[in-house]
Amino acid sequence: MVIVGYIEGYYEVQDVEFGKVYRWCPESILIECDCGENPTLTGSQSTCVWCGTDHAPTIREELAAWRQEDEAIHPWRYAGDREEAAVPC
Repeated sequence: MVIVGYIEGYYEVQDVEFGKVYRWCPESILIECDCGENPTLTGSQSTCVWCGTDHAPTIREELAAWRQEDEAIHPWRYAGDREEAAVPC
């Protein structure tokens, strides 16, 4: 398996009759599987649809590495409920 690319999570906007719908598309990794196909895999969908090989350990490892890099660049996205991350009054 060879990792070809990384796609950051994003919202896909769909226009509907009375407004817009925002659908979350999770981060994913495009790989070249050993079977020769190029599936796009996520943390919850890590099996190649063509050959059935489960790439879960590698996908989780790669996504964790991308998150660490992103957290170093954008720490406010990962603040969560930490008290020390609160906005001062």
